[in-house]
Amino acid sequence: MRTYWNTTNGLRTINEWQPGCWVQVTCPTEEDVNFLEETLHVPDYYISDIADTDERARYDIDDGWVLIILRIPYAKETKSRTPFTTIPMGIILKGNVVITICNFETDMMIDFVSYQQRRGLGFVDSVDMIFRLFLCCAVWYLKRLKQISLLIDKAKRNLDRNVSNADLIALSRLQDSLTYFVTSIRGNENLLSKLKFKLPIDELDADMIEDVNIEMSQARETSNIYADILDSTMDTHANIINNNMNSVMKMLTSISIILMFPTLIASLFGMNLINGMEEQPWGFPLAMALSIGVTVLFMWYFKRKTWI
Repeated sequence: MRTYWNTTNGLRTINEWQPGCWVQVTCPTEEDVNFLEETLHVPDYYISDIADTDERARYDIDDGWVLIILRIPYAKETKSRTPFTTIPMGIILKGNVVITICNFETDMMIDFVSYQQRRGLGFVDSVDMIFRLFLCCAVWYLKRLKQISLLIDKAKRNLDRNVSNADLIALSRLQDSLTYFVTSIRGNENLLSKLKFKLPIDELDADMIEDVNIEMSQARETSNIYADILDSTMDTHANIINNNMNSVMKMLTSISIILMFPTLIASLFGMNLINGMEEQPWGFPLAMALSIGVTVLFMWYFKRKTWI
């Protein structure tokens, strides 16, 4: 699906492509790809690079075409091993051609368009639009991190009541999401530092870049903090599980040792040998009394040593 936006004097849709308009392509179809390649003459390998979900944040300049790939946060709607991940979004520029391509429909781009429409100012130029996309991306990383924080707190509360595999797996999946976030944010920061010297920027762009750097740095530090919290939480509960296992094993071992002594007494007196008590009426009560006495003695000793 592609949408044409007039970016002068606000942000509004137009019916067909015009020089200088913003072409927003979301989940490109074959018709969209043909339009980009045949009408706007976009290099085909640019489109295929953006379609690669593992493509890193980078820029490329070829024959006047500028390709910028930005890693943006993405929340998976379907149940997945990683509830949050990052995906590539491409920005393609050349002369009066401005295109953004994303192979997923994201809340970030919906919010970006809505916010720019509320501003009612549009974009000064394509460079202004690029850095505003960077800023929106950093803000959405922070929004997703707040959601991750809520999920971490929920899982920790559940673990405080009962250590379950489901909650531990949920924390592990959030840890994977944070790893993607940290890696992508660092890639975006490196990309931004390079674009400062490749794009024609003015004083307003410089102020915008400073704001982006602040937001990106905050998102990166927040991701690292949450990752450290998750590491500590996972280690703590792993130690709790090991401690509980050790306690159970110690209890079972103590019970086995305590039961071993009456079993030994019963085995000795139960042998088919002469022991002097075969004809005595008090033989069986004596064996029982010895078994109970030894059991009580060792139970008292083990409790004194806190082994049970």
